[in-house]
Amino acid sequence: MVRLDKIYTKGGDKGLTSLGDGKRVKKSSLRVRCYGDIDESNSVIGIAIYHCSEKLKKSLSIIQNDLFDIGADLCVPGDVKDALRLRKNRVEFLENEIDDINKGLGTLKSFILPGGSLASSYLHLARCIVRRSERKISNLMDSESINEEILKYVNRLSDYLFVSARFENKKIGDVLWKPGKFQDRS
Repeated sequence: MVRLDKIYTKGGDKGLTSLGDGKRVKKSSLRVRCYGDIDESNSVIGIAIYHCSEKLKKSLSIIQNDLFDIGADLCVPGDVKDALRLRKNRVEFLENEIDDINKGLGTLKSFILPGGSLASSYLHLARCIVRRSERKISNLMDSESINEEILKYVNRLSDYLFVSARFENKKIGDVLWKPGKFQDRS
């Protein structure tokens, strides 16, 4: 386990940070930005949990732990012995959760606008941050080797957050996009 006795180290005062293998890199490096976006997603999910129905709270808490595992995985580049790596069963977990939630939702006949209930709004915000993270992770994969399960998980997570947002809006209904509704047709 990690032990944090002292919170500040002054090690990052010059714009560098340490990866899990001890290598020092710029805080602006793509790898650091990738796990920064994962952390941001995790934080918004934490807010969403507070507002969500009981049905979603347990799964979202599990997802928060998975996101920390992904951050740890991304923090340790290369083939380091005993490094924590996200496993395939975590993607399968998300797929099962998506199927379970989605079976109780109606068929979509339009795109959905992010919003509705507070819980749904936070889940949509988390989904957008996860999608940004997915784009950066895909970019990182173009230049560095990373665990491929990470991209699969993050892709599935955005789907999970989408169906969860719909679930949270089940009582009030989806907020549907109405193409061109407010455009001047003259």
